[in-house]
Amino acid sequence: NTGWIVGSSTILKTTNGGINWTPQSNGTDGYFRSVHFTDNITGWVVGYDNMSSGAIFKTTNGGTNWIPQTSLTSYQLSSVYFIDNNNGWSAGGHGTILKTTNGGTTWISQVSGVGFSLSSIHFTDNDVGFVVGGSLQYGGTFLKTTNGGTNWINQISGTNHWLYSVNFADYNTGWTVGDLGAILKTTNSGANWTNLISGTSQSLLSVHFIDSNTGWISGSTGTILKTTNSGANWTPQVSGSNSNLWSVHFADNNTGWALGGYPDTSTILKTTNGGVNWNLQLNRTSFIFWSFHFPDNNTGWVVGYDYNTNSSAILKTTNGGTNWTPQISGTNKWLWSVHFIDNNIGWTVGSSTTILKTTNGGTNWINQTIGTSDLLNSVYFADQNTGWAVGHLYNVNTGIILKTTNGGLNWVSQVHSSNYWLSAVHFIDNNTGWAVGQNGTILKTISGGEPVEVHSISVEVPYGYSLSQNFPNPFNPKTIINYQLRITNLVKLTVYDVLGHEVAVLVNEKQAPGTYQVEFDGSGLSSGVYFYKLETEGFTDVKRMMLLK
Repeated sequence: NTGWIVGSSTILKTTNGGINWTPQSNGTDGYFRSVHFTDNITGWVVGYDNMSSGAIFKTTNGGTNWIPQTSLTSYQLSSVYFIDNNNGWSAGGHGTILKTTNGGTTWISQVSGVGFSLSSIHFTDNDVGFVVGGSLQYGGTFLKTTNGGTNWINQISGTNHWLYSVNFADYNTGWTVGDLGAILKTTNSGANWTNLISGTSQSLLSVHFIDSNTGWISGSTGTILKTTNSGANWTPQVSGSNSNLWSVHFADNNTGWALGGYPDTSTILKTTNGGVNWNLQLNRTSFIFWSFHFPDNNTGWVVGYDYNTNSSAILKTTNGGTNWTPQISGTNKWLWSVHFIDNNIGWTVGSSTTILKTTNGGTNWINQTIGTSDLLNSVYFADQNTGWAVGHLYNVNTGIILKTTNGGLNWVSQVHSSNYWLSAVHFIDNNTGWAVGQNGTILKTISGGEPVEVHSISVEVPYGYSLSQNFPNPFNPKTIINYQLRITNLVKLTVYDVLGHEVAVLVNEKQAPGTYQVEFDGSGLSSGVYFYKLETEGFTDVKRMMLLK
């Protein structure tokens, strides 16, 4: 029966389930955004007052009197939540999060790690809480704490910085790196990403792990970092170079290479003791090197551009980098990425959607270019037939993903949900992979990037919209989802995990009236509860399903 509602200079109370509402006054004409009561007499409202500061008021008599509390913030407060009469939190503008342990007598600022508005906050107990918010520029964000707000973890990508490289040691454990020292780690196949402390503000350009504990990162102005505890701590290594180190790769615990270029002389560095010492192997003033790949300890390739010849640069070594031999590419385009599946078969990609393939270790390179002006920044093959290349449209901030299933003879554009440039791609098998890029973008696929097949099982126009329960449920690993549409419209069917992270987009297209059937394959997911959501104009429905392996 008893409740409150707040708004502009307004607090209303009801004691009969909302049939009647009685105005309450707190002596200010501020704008109130949120109200929370722990019992019938004790509650708080928050918002923004006429003194240009965050406003907090408390009542201990059901709203008859409201007492101002000191928020110590000049930003609007949008949400308040208490788990008991003493412990509460408030969130608002510019990433503001406040906490009290004495009913609001004192409020302490907590570090959210974001700089935009936070809209809503909720706690399940003294330790576990969530806050959501965002901005038009950076999109939505979802933060979680497990220690009462001492630390807040971004549940999306954790950064709006450009991400340049991604690498997974196994199905669950992976890392991505980017601008301003950004390092993110996941231990659940990308469902959550945690910010790690890099100890540097340099741009981090490449990451490579040889197992779940030991890895290296290379970056701008000769930066090289190493970890032996899965990224909990990073130790700087002396590279002896001022170049931007675009790529790092290790064959084992000891043997690795780092590749550098602009703005300094293009450089290849090698270590044989895990990075304790880095030795210069190659110095070319006319070259800009962007990428290299070693399928074993001795054989490797480096690609980029040669200003002397105004053409692509491809160099090969067969003795671990002691000597490098130029190869003929047959193109004058910039090459940005190279990947080999063995000592003979490999691909390199670059500007103007340049795609080159070799089947004889680079003696000959075959042009597989698809004939557009777009840029390809990264290439990765799961086997000799199946591969992906990512990049962006020419002069447009929109990412592209290309896939081949016949070794590069044909490349097909894949549908994805990002409007940003894509910088790197990595797969752990033919189905499960990630692409990362601009503005903290992280994309994941569990179907090799392929769209889910949708069957129209009836063209008879239904009386209304409906979303059916999946069958079987529980399922392993496949299940069927049926839905009905009354009119032609854009339809989106999405699968989410229990934290609200998008797992798969099954349908995203305009469809005619009728009954449709979609098969969802959860092979790349762990056991647990998932939700699927149908959205179209005038209708939204969500249902729960269980994957048991």
